Amino acid sequence: MTEALPTLWFVLIAVLWAGYLFLEGFDLGVGMLMKLMARNDTQRRVLLNTVGPVWDGNEVWLVTAVGATFAAFPHWYASLLSALYLPFLVVLLGLIFRAVAFEWRGKRDSDAWRNRWDWAIAIGSFTAAAGIGAALALTTTGLPLDADGNRVGGAFAWATAPAFLGAAAVVLFCLVHAAAFLALKTEGGVRGQADRLFRRLLPLAMVPFVGWALLVQADTGSVVTWLVVVLAVVAFVAAHRSSTAGRDGRAFAALGVGMLALVGSIFGAVFPVVLPSTLDDAFDLTTQNAASSPYTLGLMSVVACFGLPLVLAYQAWTYWVFRRRVSEASIPAAHAITAL
Repeated sequence: MTEALPTLWFVLIAVLWAGYLFLEGFDLGVGMLMKLMARNDTQRRVLLNTVGPVWDGNEVWLVTAVGATFAAFPHWYASLLSALYLPFLVVLLGLIFRAVAFEWRGKRDSDAWRNRWDWAIAIGSFTAAAGIGAALALTTTGLPLDADGNRVGGAFAWATAPAFLGAAAVVLFCLVHAAAFLALKTEGGVRGQADRLFRRLLPLAMVPFVGWALLVQADTGSVVTWLVVVLAVVAFVAAHRSSTAGRDGRAFAALGVGMLALVGSIFGAVFPVVLPSTLDDAFDLTTQNAASSPYTLGLMSVVACFGLPLVLAYQAWTYWVFRRRVSEASIPAAHAITAL
């Protein structure tokens, strides 16, 4: 049983990352679309209202994924985050500016004021998506690690082709995922724009993500993981067809299934390696040599059995409560906040 615990936690961490990309993906995309799609302040407020009740809850998946890695695989955590110190710093700054902008954007009735915070939301969302994409790509394709798990090279040794491929994959996925989400959650002009953007962007947006999956499959893939990649491509085709038929819910679901399949194929292909070394295969970090003690993993498993269902139930309830569509007609006039 104790030998199975590292495998269990590897699967759980992969699920947490997939859940983060699925949930935080659309609100990071909505943040970028504040400047790429919305035409006026009312439309930007529609976009904000679609993610306003859920964006901070979605970020819990990132905290949980990193925290679970720290507790279950401390050597993986230490090697990955120290090697990617600069990218993760940029991610944190992006998330901080984005969070502050969500709260402060409406505090003053000024176009210049709102424009500055809109840029903070858009840039913060972009940097977070790009940084997370680069980190996930590198943890599945490799970093220059020595026998002690330390990075070899300078501060930008991580800046490789797979890192930029992963960054592009997640940024473009977030944009198309947001378009699918907005088509599902809005009415009127915003819905029409999002619907058209989804169909135009989908074929291009998923190319880097599929390319990342194929890169991993070519190195360590199996028949099963190759078939999962094929399933993902079929799901993307189904998403496009559903959108064309006006079935927004099915399009959003099919896109999500495709992304989950790609993430599953990538993590499935690299298993049991959690962080490959590009210097020597003998330096790879695996589920066995990077894991915590069996006691720690066992205790974490007991806590997860009780905590995870509660978190999932609460988040599902939140989405159910705020399930209604948002339209421009439901946005009140902007007003200034006056001090008492």
